[in-house]
Amino acid sequence: MSSKVSKLVSTYREHLTVPWQSGLAAIQRVIFAVYDKTDELRLRANIDEFGLVTQQAGKEWLLLDVTNAFAQWMSSQEYRDAYFESPEDLAGYQTGELTEFIADLTAKLTARISQEAGPNTVVALMGVGTLFGLARVSSIVEGIKESVPGRLLVFFPGEYHPENHAYRLLDARDGWNYLAVPLMAKN
Repeated sequence: MSSKVSKLVSTYREHLTVPWQSGLAAIQRVIFAVYDKTDELRLRANIDEFGLVTQQAGKEWLLLDVTNAFAQWMSSQEYRDAYFESPEDLAGYQTGELTEFIADLTAKLTARISQEAGPNTVVALMGVGTLFGLARVSSIVEGIKESVPGRLLVFFPGEYHPENHAYRLLDARDGWNYLAVPLMAKN
């Protein structure tokens, strides 16, 4: 395991040792595990470490991977060939937020969370970098956060700027302010 990923696992472990408060607003139960985009493959190779740490802390683990979500959604579209010829026909294409795709993805994630997650569950969301140009991570988090009874852990390849609580996906897009708890590899 790379030292950065192992440090992120350690930071996550420390975070899990703090007892969970009840009655928190949904946004207060969201955690962003922020890591450098160049560590994506290392993180994926060691994702089970996060699950193990979660279980060792007496919590349940539910991993949701959205890496292939767009490909699966697009393959189910009746007019997919026409969309590939004219992607601007997709609602939200101009703004980089495909509204129908976001609605479908959040509905599927919410349904799975409702079926499988309890108040002691860490729902881990990975693969959000693949949503770049299709959906904003903040839109997905906003769409599912209320359905998570425990904690929502978002694996976030990008940057966090503490001075204004801003997150930047893949260091490429303007950041957005979000009050989730940031976890980063500690030196």
